[in-house]
Amino acid sequence: MLRDQVLAWLADNVPRSRLNHILRVEQMSMELAQGHNINPEKAGTGGLMHDLAKYYKPQRLLQIAQTHGLEVDEVMAAHPHLLQADASAIIARETFGIQDEEVLQAIANHTLGRPGMSLLSCIVFLADSLEPGRGKTPQLQALRQLSYQNLYQAGWQRCDYSLKFLLDSHCLIHPRTIAARNWFMQKAKENQHPGLTSSTLV
Repeated sequence: MLRDQVLAWLADNVPRSRLNHILRVEQMSMELAQGHNINPEKAGTGGLMHDLAKYYKPQRLLQIAQTHGLEVDEVMAAHPHLLQADASAIIARETFGIQDEEVLQAIANHTLGRPGMSLLSCIVFLADSLEPGRGKTPQLQALRQLSYQNLYQAGWQRCDYSLKFLLDSHCLIHPRTIAARNWFMQKAKENQHPGLTSSTLV
């Protein structure tokens, strides 16, 4: 069974604490998918494989990027760990035979996001940062609840949450993070639920 093969591989390549996180992302991805009428099996696969390359060394990530023609900009060159999402998608395809492009994109987009993401990608993107192990602050709890109601609005607020953390930490910010935030914001405003007022989207 594919899931058993992936779990065995993860057991050899990530610490137990990370494996627990991955399993929570898998579970939340499936629950979110069911809530939004998306294929839960595909969402679970994306969640299970999203961090395959999480613990690859920077040089190995850069080598994978070069071998597979991935763009490496100045921010990624300074922080090669940002390549782990794309590298994880490559491992999913080459090691585990995943051919579903939507699942591969969900894996590749889970860290930085990207304008034009599918709902499946949005789900894995949100589950990665909102799974229960991430904390129980009122803000995170509210974001979790929102993610079951409106993926775009939750994505927008998740991006704002991440950007604030990066700014406060004086970290480099990848342009895709900003582009994804702007896309989520525009989609949220285009797809307002009749029960939402514009004031809730500020």
